[in-house]
Parts: sequence; C-alpha cells; structure tokens
Amino acid sequence: MEDYLQKILRARVYDVAEETPLEQAKNLSRRLNNQIWLKREDLQPVFSFKIRGAYNRMAQLSKDELERGVIASSAGNHAQGVALSANQLKCRAVIVMPVTTPAMKIRAVHSQKAEVVLYGETYDESYKEALRISKKQGLTFIHPFDDPEVIAGQGTIALEILRQAQEQPDVIYVAIGGGGLIGGIAAFVKSLWPQIEIVGVEPNDSAAMKHSLEANKRIELNEIGLFADGVAVRQVGVHTFSLAKRYVDSIVTVNTDEICAAIKDVFEDTRTILEPAGALAIAGMKTDVLNRKLSGRNLIAVACGANMNFDRLRFVAERAELGEEREAMLAVDIPEKAGSLKMLCEVLGNRSLTEFSYRMAKGKRAQVFMGVEVQGPEDRAKLIKHFESKGIKCLDLSENEFAKVHLRHMVGGRLPTSSEPSKDSRTELLYRFEFPERPGALMKFVNTLRPEWSISIFHYRNHGSDVGRIVVGVLVEKNAKDKWEIFLRDLGYQSWNETNNPAYELFLGAQMV
Repeated sequence: MEDYLQKILRARVYDVAEETPLEQAKNLSRRLNNQIWLKREDLQPVFSFKIRGAYNRMAQLSKDELERGVIASSAGNHAQGVALSANQLKCRAVIVMPVTTPAMKIRAVHSQKAEVVLYGETYDESYKEALRISKKQGLTFIHPFDDPEVIAGQGTIALEILRQAQEQPDVIYVAIGGGGLIGGIAAFVKSLWPQIEIVGVEPNDSAAMKHSLEANKRIELNEIGLFADGVAVRQVGVHTFSLAKRYVDSIVTVNTDEICAAIKDVFEDTRTILEPAGALAIAGMKTDVLNRKLSGRNLIAVACGANMNFDRLRFVAERAELGEEREAMLAVDIPEKAGSLKMLCEVLGNRSLTEFSYRMAKGKRAQVFMGVEVQGPEDRAKLIKHFESKGIKCLDLSENEFAKVHLRHMVGGRLPTSSEPSKDSRTELLYRFEFPERPGALMKFVNTLRPEWSISIFHYRNHGSDVGRIVVGVLVEKNAKDKWEIFLRDLGYQSWNETNNPAYELFLGAQMV
C-alpha cells in the first residue's frame, strides 16, 4: 500500500490530463434518495481517464526508449491516451486495435499521428499481436492496465476525489475491465480512509474480476460481451487482481439494458452521452442502491469515458426504458373482430403507448404487440392484472431478449385472402398518419373510424418527438371509398396513401395466387 501511495503522489499526469470536476447528479440523487456524485473523467482531452495511466508510464521512459517508440493494444480509450502522450513526448506510437473498434475511436487515434494496426476480434487477440510487434521492432509495450505506473496514474483520480468531496464518501463505484482503474483508486482510498467502500462494476457477460475473486485465482473467460467494449477483457491483470483482492469490498454486475438506462440518467443530469463502459459505474451504483436498500448515503460513481459510437444511440434509446423498467413489452390476445382494438384502447385508458403493432390474421383470435409506459415492476404487474380482469390474455415480454431485439420489428404478415377473391367486396387501404403526440390523440383516431371498417394493420412507435406516426390498414367496401375520403377530411390529421407502395405489396399485401 505504501508503495502505491507514493507512486500515486509522485505520478506525472497533469502535463496532458486535467483535474476533472466532482459534480452532483441532482436528478439521480432525488430518484435514489441518496447524494449522488459523478467524477467526470469523460471530460478529459481524450474523453476518458486512460490518459492518466498512459502518460504517467510513458513520461518515465528513457531517452533511448522514447527514440525507439512505443506500442499498445486497446479497444480505443487507452489507444487515444497513448497516442496523445506520444504526441506530447514526440515519440512514435503504434496502436493495435480489434477490428470491432468503433470507427470514431480509430479516427481519434489517427488524429494524434499514431499508426493503427487492426487485428483480431477482441482485445486479447490484439494484445498478443502487439507483443509480437513489440519484440520484432524493439518498441516499448505500454500495458493498458497491468503496470504499476499505469495503475498509479489512474489512482490520481482518487487523490482528486478525496480532495474535492464535501464530506467523506460512503461508497465509490468504479468500472472494471482489466482492473487498472479500480486498482489505483482502491489502493489510494484505502490507505487514507479505509472505511470507504470500494465497489467494482462489471457487465454480467464480461465479469472476469468477479469470477476471479470468487475462484481466488485469475480466471480467463471463454466468451465476453462486446457492448461495453471498453471493459471487454477475458482476463484481469496480475497486479490488478492482487489489488482488487486486498482492497475491493464487493463487485456488482449489470446487464445491457441497465447500462443503457444509466447512459440516459447521466444525459438527463449533465446533457453528456457516456459510452457503455463509461456509464458502467452508474449502472452498478443504481443496482447496489436497490439491492442493499441504501438511503441517505454519500455515493460517488466514476463516469470514466464518453467515446460513444453515434450509431449505437438508437439501440441505447430503445433499451434505456426497459433497463429502467419504465416500459412494459406485452403480447396481448384479443378477438379478431371489428371493435376489438377500440376496446383494447379503452382498457389502456390514459396510459402512454411506446409501440403498438397488429396485423389481421386467420382465425378467431388476434395478437397485438405493444409497449406501454409504466412506473416500475409493480406498476407493470398491476397493468397485466388489469388486462386479465377484463378478460384479455397478456404475455409479459419485457425480459425476453428475442422479443426486444427482433420480434418488435418483425410483427406483421400478409392479409389473409378469401377462398373466392372475386366475391370479396372489401379492399385494403394502407395509410400513414401524423398527429400531435398528446394524450387522447390515438383514441380520437380509433373512435372516428366507422364501425363497419375492420382494422387490418396497425403500427405505432413513440419516437420521443412532438408528432406521433402510425401506419393503418383498413378493410373498406370497394364502393365506399368516398366515405373513407370524408373520414380523412374530418379527422384533420396529415396523411399519405401508401396502398400502392411497392414495399407494402411485397411484404404486407394480400398474397396473390
């Protein structure tokens, strides 16, 4: 402990790194009934804490080592730290990155004049390639986490936290990948305030440290999840495992939905978008507060990175409400007859829909896929019980990964055709509508439809804008299209006729034989 305390106090980081603020998350504090503070390492020049450890290690290289250059393997954040440090120290830098690394992180490394080598699917594969190149070219390998000087550089975060905290923290939550960040923070904190809890947080599909501590030896995972790519490590370090074993009080694991919810939480408090690994500590803190029923505590979470790939934002937005358990995803069974959808809307009452998908099918029963805003697990159970009290069968799909990722986008099919098409007097009209996104707008639409018209397609998705968008298929008598035109005029919503859209004909229209 004394050794790491001295290393952290002597660490050279501020030539390139900044002392980041410790900010209160007011919205989270109110919701969780605790004083929540965020250590904003996402505000570093490379948008991640990794610059601290990388520069501290490289600033201690000899002149000869700097002249030969350095090499590192990284999924992105350590790469940027090494590249910026090399730029500052005027030395060559080669970065080996997995081929799965987001393009934004690759561009960021290039911008610091470093050479990029893409190799392997995971960090571990790129790590082995970096070691091979290091020996071949005589480059100094800068380890992303399992190096005492890297660990000491990351430990300067703890030095700042203890100086900035208005009162002694009860718990500090830290993300774990290879373990360098939590190793440095834990070593420093426990040397001064051993009563402060240090809680590590890992994704449940990449929990190398948790499994290692449980086995009392370093475990190498066969498979790891890549959503939080910044912590996707198969095996923690020798030094970091030893530090975690001595100083980390416990480890919490979280799933993808909970990480997405934490990204949204931080955005609502700071208007900053963290990357998945960067929001890991916040997700774990929320889980720990719930599991241990913590209240009135002073809690700090390290927001450790904001190198978010923009393409992931749609996925994060969709899963955040599920992770917060504020959206129920349900499959509802109703009679396949006119008026059933109206009845279903009446049962829903004033609850806000996030999604609603229906396609007419053969048989006497119809299946509707819907998302409904709820206030948590208890409210979701109450909603399901309410459906059942009205005689409506309801299947909860909120924890069903297939439904969340795939099924919600696949609900549909073709219109069932009559055995004698020539005798069918009805035709299917397909229209898109936009209407003001406010309570009652959807019900107005359903109530305005004539009772003799059967709804054959209904899809609605709340995109969070001020305009709601739905697609509706309606079976109308072939000689009553003028009544449909009157309906459109009286409804007053903007609409587009999609009946002749080739995409509709290919995938949703009646199957021609």
